[in-house]
Amino acid sequence: MISSEQEAAESLAGTKAALASTDQIVLRGRGIVPGKIRGEALVSPETISGWGGIDPATGTIIERRHSLCGVSFADKVLVFPGAKGSSGWSGFFQSTRLLGTAPAAMVFTKMTTKAVLGAVVTRVPTVSELDQDPVQVIRTGDFVEVDADTGTVTILQRGNG
Repeated sequence: MISSEQEAAESLAGTKAALASTDQIVLRGRGIVPGKIRGEALVSPETISGWGGIDPATGTIIERRHSLCGVSFADKVLVFPGAKGSSGWSGFFQSTRLLGTAPAAMVFTKMTTKAVLGAVVTRVPTVSELDQDPVQVIRTGDFVEVDADTGTVTILQRGNG
């Protein structure tokens, strides 16, 4: 019997090989909020806290122990495992939309009511439940297309990071 870790490693190896042989790879998942956008990816290896974790006025992660503390997600394709913290998470992300500092799109690994509600009130194209872990496959600086109408995320070009 093959373990899920072994399957994940084989899937990631296949993705890297596919990217080496072509210019694009496609992750397939479930569209949450419709829309289609292209933009630069910002990948967080950690979940993101809304209340106390982001500054809605600047679209910046301010959680002190977060690896992206001080980095702005405004107008980026935010790729992250999911939401953490209180139910206020969605309200903080809605504030980013109202203040013009929202991410251009969201791609998250774990679907929770907090993350989905946050995506809905932020009103940005959102995809989740992908066939590969986007946090492992996509890198910060990659130019990606999020097509939530079809539930796909395509890496169009690798960034320099």
